[in-house]
Amino acid sequence: MKPVICMLLAFALLLSPAAAVDTLFDDAITIEAPSACLLEKTTGEVLYEKNAHEHRLIASVTKVMTLLLIMEALDNGSIGLDDMVTASAHACSMGGSQIWLEEGEQMTVDEMIKCITVVSANDCAVAMAEHIAGTEDAFVQKMNEKARLLGMADTHFTDCTGLFDDPNHYSCAYDVAVMARELISHEKIKEYSTIWMDTARDGEFALSNTNKLIYYYDGSTGLKTGYTSKAGHCLAATAMRDGVEYVATVLGADSSDHRFDSAKTLLNYAFANYTLCRLRPDDALPPVPVKLGKSDCVQPVYPDVSEAVIEKNRAANLRYDLQLVEQVDAPVLTGDPLGTLTVYSGDEPIAELTVTASETVQRLGTFGIFARMLNILSCIEL
Repeated sequence: MKPVICMLLAFALLLSPAAAVDTLFDDAITIEAPSACLLEKTTGEVLYEKNAHEHRLIASVTKVMTLLLIMEALDNGSIGLDDMVTASAHACSMGGSQIWLEEGEQMTVDEMIKCITVVSANDCAVAMAEHIAGTEDAFVQKMNEKARLLGMADTHFTDCTGLFDDPNHYSCAYDVAVMARELISHEKIKEYSTIWMDTARDGEFALSNTNKLIYYYDGSTGLKTGYTSKAGHCLAATAMRDGVEYVATVLGADSSDHRFDSAKTLLNYAFANYTLCRLRPDDALPPVPVKLGKSDCVQPVYPDVSEAVIEKNRAANLRYDLQLVEQVDAPVLTGDPLGTLTVYSGDEPIAELTVTASETVQRLGTFGIFARMLNILSCIEL
């Protein structure tokens, strides 16, 4: 366990640019919104923060968590896309952005998700919350439980819509980015979040995406807008190019244009300056011989960390230096260090990872050693 912890600490020291990037970023661009965050999806690496842990109202960006729980319910089979959802009086009373559900009206889960994602329908969000958890309050408990599991320390929900500007309902730019990253890990959501225009109710109700980046920003994959007079203009924006996806969150902007401009600035900066680099070569790791072990060798493995975000100008000439021990004495425990992999950009090291044993190899006892010696002797030609 200790070698794994040491490896992660060393990795964090080598690859955590948060403070330095923030300083450089302030000189490179200007974000007008009072609170913002930028992170990369695969690694979760934060590339920029501005008041990112400040508690703020987030309006309908709340529905990122609502949609995340819906996606999880789809994944675990507790609901299906063709299930019919019945609108309650409570759901129909929401106001704000809505599709004007009538009490008793039924729509499929598929259509409900589309309406929540594309036009931020509050009535559909509450109908889905009740469909999954029985009541909106019970669903909100699930939202807060999920927030805790994701480490969202600066978030608390009191409803599933963000409509009411409750001071006890808040989040922050970083936490919004965390839950947005989790949501886009469910690729299904992008079938809805990338819709520009569509219809509901068999073509009778027109839908137009509130996220204008879907229309004009190259690679946009979503995700969710929000606005109330107290929360200001909020946005969780996601975009992918060349296999790299970023999450940009903007809270409290003073206009809709400024929230989109701020998100676009963050995403442009990320795509222009950063990329993912692979932290392991393609060659398979050779087994390491084990002296006096019940197995003759043990298979080394790389850590789970497989990619890192680095500046593009450092990614062109990566090389890998693998150093494995020639032999290890038994017993060998799972996770024991067997060597290191150093990743270089030119002559500059950018990461050092500990290569560890994939399994435990017990030491031979006296009888086992004697049996092995007899086996060796029997193979010697006299």
